[in-house]
Amino acid sequence: MLLSSEELLRQLTEAIGPSGQEDEVRNLLRSQVSGWTERCYTDVLGNLFCEQGSDKPGPRVMLDAHMDEVALMVVHAEDNGLLKFRAIGGIDPRVLVAKPVYVGAQRLPGVIGAKPVHLQTASERRKPLNIEQLYIDIGARSKEDALSHVQLGDAAVFATRFGILGDGCVKAKSLDNRAGCAVLCEILRIPAETPRIGVFTVQEEVGLRGAAVAAYRVAPDLAITLETTVCADVTDVPGHGQGTVLGGGPALTVQDGQTLANQQFLAFAVRTAERFQIPYQFRRVKGGTNNFAAIQRSRAGVIGGSVSIPVRYLHAPVQVMALQDYHNTVRLVQAMLHELAEGGWPL
Repeated sequence: MLLSSEELLRQLTEAIGPSGQEDEVRNLLRSQVSGWTERCYTDVLGNLFCEQGSDKPGPRVMLDAHMDEVALMVVHAEDNGLLKFRAIGGIDPRVLVAKPVYVGAQRLPGVIGAKPVHLQTASERRKPLNIEQLYIDIGARSKEDALSHVQLGDAAVFATRFGILGDGCVKAKSLDNRAGCAVLCEILRIPAETPRIGVFTVQEEVGLRGAAVAAYRVAPDLAITLETTVCADVTDVPGHGQGTVLGGGPALTVQDGQTLANQQFLAFAVRTAERFQIPYQFRRVKGGTNNFAAIQRSRAGVIGGSVSIPVRYLHAPVQVMALQDYHNTVRLVQAMLHELAEGGWPL
């Protein structure tokens, strides 16, 4: 059964998919797109490839969205049953204390704990807690009890439910980058006008690994990475440091930590947005990167860029996105694909 946009976002964000363990997300996406593709297959890393329009003229386009989310990995059980962990991907330990989590594929409930503030020394209270000072409490009474329920190497994800927030916003645990996956899913339901390969990639959060392999396999003429990006339009952040603004439309990258925008692609995206009266904005901070950094360097180089949805609180237990930004991202990417088919940008 095909899911509506909101239900698709709900199921994708509530699915468990840490880097290297994207199976649940991949299976959900396959169920939503396989009937719309000519060929749907995976590679040895777990990337999901969806081919369309192979008999169409025009440039071969790769559309990429990564499936994985930041998470925690259980690495040790203490004698008292508390679980020590390390981060999978970039997580700020300052946001972790007292957050509920699900551990392992069976979604064992737990909570992240630390020494109570009442027992901390004055010097300890002046410093942010680091991961080594934290643990996951699953209610176990001993090491043996804990390891009868959890295995070392199990991943823990934030136990956040998808929901509507305010007027037109949603909150969830893994909008980065399940929102990009949902955009790609919706694009693949629209008949292809040029040859295109949608790729739901793995292991972006730990080094853009899946995208590097996928781009080498696809060898596209053009690639578009569908992502989420930092949105810091909050109190005490100056305008130049906000990155993007919630509700301002899809964001086009000029520069990030590993890429400089291809000027032809950037001009094409802007021209398309303005022609179809789709709001857009520029990503105004340099930090971070995404899969296009790996795709761009594949083989002899790939032209293209990123189209990203602004999301507040990336990599945190609860993230916030405006639905109008999501829908306008779908509109912009589809308009760009249509313009390519019409010869709007001769490659």
